[in-house]
Amino acid sequence: MDYRNSAQEWLEQCNDAELKEQLAALLETGTEEEIADAFFQDLSFGTAGLRGVIGPGTNRMNVYTVGRATQGLADYINATCTNSPARVAIARDSRNKGKVFVKVAASVLAANGIESYLYPRIEPVPALSFAVRDLGCFAGICMTASHNPASYNGYKVYGADGCQITSEAAASISASIANIDPFTQVKTMNFEEAEESGLIKWIGEETLDRFVNAVCQCGLELPEAQDEALSLVYTPLCGSGLECMQRIFDFAHIKELSLVEQQVQPDGNFPSCEYPNPEERSALEVGLQVCKERGADLLMATDPDADRLGIAVAHEGDYVLPTGNEVGILLFDYLCKMHTQLGTMPSNALAISTIVSTAMIDAIAATYGVEIRRTLTGFKYIGDIITELERNGEEKRFILGFEESYGYLTGAHVRDKDAINAGLLVCQMARYYKSQGKDLIEALNELYERYGYYVNRTVNIAFPGAEGAQSMASIMTALHENPPAELAGIPITEVVDYQDGVGSLPSANVVELRIAEGTKIIFRPSGTEPKMKLYLFAKAPSASEAQHLLDTLEEAARKLT
Repeated sequence: MDYRNSAQEWLEQCNDAELKEQLAALLETGTEEEIADAFFQDLSFGTAGLRGVIGPGTNRMNVYTVGRATQGLADYINATCTNSPARVAIARDSRNKGKVFVKVAASVLAANGIESYLYPRIEPVPALSFAVRDLGCFAGICMTASHNPASYNGYKVYGADGCQITSEAAASISASIANIDPFTQVKTMNFEEAEESGLIKWIGEETLDRFVNAVCQCGLELPEAQDEALSLVYTPLCGSGLECMQRIFDFAHIKELSLVEQQVQPDGNFPSCEYPNPEERSALEVGLQVCKERGADLLMATDPDADRLGIAVAHEGDYVLPTGNEVGILLFDYLCKMHTQLGTMPSNALAISTIVSTAMIDAIAATYGVEIRRTLTGFKYIGDIITELERNGEEKRFILGFEESYGYLTGAHVRDKDAINAGLLVCQMARYYKSQGKDLIEALNELYERYGYYVNRTVNIAFPGAEGAQSMASIMTALHENPPAELAGIPITEVVDYQDGVGSLPSANVVELRIAEGTKIIFRPSGTEPKMKLYLFAKAPSASEAQHLLDTLEEAARKLT
């Protein structure tokens, strides 16, 4: 297909000055591969909404793809919402073009007779999830690309329950979007006129106050640990976490708090942090330097939309970065311990995690009599279970939801991972162990010694562009149709193909190769980025043996991709 013609058609129809300039430059100096990458597909709309590189083209985030998606969402709302007028809450983080995209979305909704409630400044994703329910909205939109590089932005859609939309809703919206011409079939209304008419409203401070208060109610701490001094360094990674996190630190009485000044101000270019992902050590380097200067006990980092939390722990003269699985292990054990000591453990307590998260929580759960449920990858599935519990009047059963990619939640106040909530619990947990003369790494090692060394590794393999997407699809087809019988000479004992549906889980393009108890590999294409994710699991009597097994598994798995 001649994608140059597509680019020329966009140039002729586009009336956005910046995009016209970018399109002209793309046509004049861009390679055929660059033009194809911008136009070879429509930016996919799924349960995570849209996410892509900012720029001109059907495969890019721009005012036309945002307007088209919003028209599809508006059509869905007007076809299914029984309340009139319908309401949608909208938020954004610090990403470039976020403010522009919010105005586009609100203007399109207004033209379709739908009210928008906008946060007046950047706020975390969990605050948006909360606002949807707090304001009685039918849906929510947050302009965010989570932890992606600065070139990205995204459009995340929430349902009336404050959870990311269901697969069925996403499919319906996507089908509507496919029939919409972004230049001629998107209704819009002047933003200021929509505001004057009452179709666009601003979310008041009381909603954010209620969100922060709900987070504070999730705190869990022994009275005798509250006076233990904790020295903390915090970085919002130029994102949206600062306002809410500072209020949480005040509530938690953190008196020795230092901010990472280079990363305090919101900045969608992320100048001191090329990849603003708290899973990556490179994102924390500036904060680690502040820790060393201050001799802090703990570094805490939230990603740009403040739904993920990463930490670094002072341990034996250095700073150690526990993984998302390890923080989940620590939090789960701490919560069980606190609930038990405070007498607040539900008789039928429930924790929820994903199929790609550590199996060690199952061993811990057996000690405390907690039920574990597994979901597909994506916190929306955890949110769905919380909604089901609430519908049945059983939300107090829920004590923790977590996924390996640094997402945690301990309350039913929202339906998405919440770094503000997790930040409070990590502060209290670190203070508890410090009162016992331990740091969090020492506490983690005690758990490993008790339950065994369950270790994990996530490997990301990039498949950029149209050719990469085809290669990734071919790899997954081969795994579905002809999975290997062994890896590195180790027999595979079971193949679990989630495409066929497993238990009550919906179908997913995921293949799991099981080798032994606690040892396996899961292959999953990312739903938001052009990459394949390999999840490696190993269990062994010692840390060195477990790491060696992971190395062996990774080498074998890479050969399959």
